[in-house]
Amino acid sequence: MDFGIALPTCVEGMAYPIRFADHEGILRIAQAVERLGYDSALVNDHYSTMPYVRDSFTEPPRFYEPMVTLTYVAAHTSRIKLMTGVVVMPMREPVLLAKQAACLDQISGGRLILGLGVGAYRAEFASVRPQIAKAPRGELVAEGIEALVELFGQRRASYTGAHLEFHDVEMFPKPAADPFPILSCGNAPATIRRAATLCAGWMPAGLPDDRIAAGVAEMRRQAVEAGRDADALMVAAQTVLCIDDDIDAAAQRFRGSQVYEHLASLRQSTLRDVDIDAYMSQNLIGGPGQIIDRIHRLAEVGVNHLAGLIVVANTEAELLDQIERFAADVLPAFGKNIGDKK
Repeated sequence: MDFGIALPTCVEGMAYPIRFADHEGILRIAQAVERLGYDSALVNDHYSTMPYVRDSFTEPPRFYEPMVTLTYVAAHTSRIKLMTGVVVMPMREPVLLAKQAACLDQISGGRLILGLGVGAYRAEFASVRPQIAKAPRGELVAEGIEALVELFGQRRASYTGAHLEFHDVEMFPKPAADPFPILSCGNAPATIRRAATLCAGWMPAGLPDDRIAAGVAEMRRQAVEAGRDADALMVAAQTVLCIDDDIDAAAQRFRGSQVYEHLASLRQSTLRDVDIDAYMSQNLIGGPGQIIDRIHRLAEVGVNHLAGLIVVANTEAELLDQIERFAADVLPAFGKNIGDKK
């Protein structure tokens, strides 16, 4: 099992309070992630503030663009994988995104893993790209991934879809990693299909064990049908992390956090039909022993990378304390120790 921490790039007003961490704070957290023996750091993607955040705070949040921020982090780290989860493909122009990803992968020494998805908030997409706001976002993601595969794999790439088009693009440098890893992010059946047929794996978010197991089985079945190596596919689940002395203390910490408020907002999209109380038992919320048992259950259903753990915290100092405690009390149970990675 690999482990990664979500950096607070585009989450002020959602997972964290306003003025949680600036770019220097994000870097401090990333460097702590590397020092503490984690395998990856993950950033997410928002352009515009969501309506519920505007209604909840008088001050606007700061959203740090993921590709620029990861380049900054890459320049000050040497080992950890740099992940996106997710870059919102419907808001992105594919040739520019391919160029950004290829250059970042080269600069970082092949450390980028590009997670792509629909995005949780349609209103944001409609605000940013009103000219295509009526286009099905799933189709834009599928075409975007297909376009990126062409741009990364061909000397001169062309693509014509229902929504995206470019011709005779010679884009160099290519990514350092070959094949370049793209993850299909989300919980919908179409997301699993893209993971099986086009991508290096699947990044589900907030799902219970039975739904992860069913998704992994379906992904592997479709991968075999497509002539791909199903066992090589990554399953990089995103969960919430809240560690304390026991489940009661952790639950109290969780319910008093901005993360809890954010999850409630997602019940209309990414976490539709997911009960928030049951959600606690499905995530890494509890004492060290309970969390270790939960990770073993996730491994049993096919998860091989706990990517972008969303750390419950209301301050940067609290976040750092949480990841230090997890590194000390949980990572050794999985053969990882502070400072053992170079």
